[in-house]
Amino acid sequence: MFSRNKKSLALLIDPENTYQKEDLDRLVSIANQADINYVFVGGSLVTHNHIDNVVNDIKASTDLPVVLFPGGLNQISTHADAILFLSLISGRNPEFLISKQVAAAPLVKKLGLEVIPTGYLLIGSTSSASYMSNTTPIPYHKSDIASATALAGELMGHKAIYLDAGSGASEPVRVEMIEEVKKTISLPLIVGGGITSFDTAYSALEAGADVLVVGNATEKNPQVIVDIAGAIKAINLNLA
Repeated sequence: MFSRNKKSLALLIDPENTYQKEDLDRLVSIANQADINYVFVGGSLVTHNHIDNVVNDIKASTDLPVVLFPGGLNQISTHADAILFLSLISGRNPEFLISKQVAAAPLVKKLGLEVIPTGYLLIGSTSSASYMSNTTPIPYHKSDIASATALAGELMGHKAIYLDAGSGASEPVRVEMIEEVKKTISLPLIVGGGITSFDTAYSALEAGADVLVVGNATEKNPQVIVDIAGAIKAINLNLA
């Protein structure tokens, strides 16, 4: 689904924060106008099981692929197009390395979703994802650890690597780390967390990110999608 030859943009919708239909319609309308590539749906903590309603409402408003970014079994929907089958390889908690995946596998197989095995790395300081998974993120400046971890993920058979600074991160994944990981792996590289402007987006893309994920920033200012989509278009023009 993801390519290393063309940069792309995913809008991440957290069903815990954005499940009112009018909020979804507004976000998806802007995303359609900005010509993004994917809609990711999921979050670290979902206490209200709105996942099916959210996915259905999104699909009623756009033809974009809807990809699940699940934090648990209660975030799997039969109505989505694909699922990031995540393994939290930056942590050492077996629950998020393999246990939850074992529990989810029969359901995912039964639903017939397109499965994208993804090595997931938390980067930076404590975030909702690191707190909920009881794991320690890789520090921003430890590019060598991130690179070796990403390479291990590739050698273990993952089909994409995801560097995530976490929802609402005060700082995005540093360009030095993106560059180091990009040099080390041959998989599509997804980067999210703390991307809030054209400049931060362009820097991440220039460093080697193949897919950018923007989420929390859109809840405060949905128009940020347009700015980041502009960075995607600008760098794709330079690559053409």
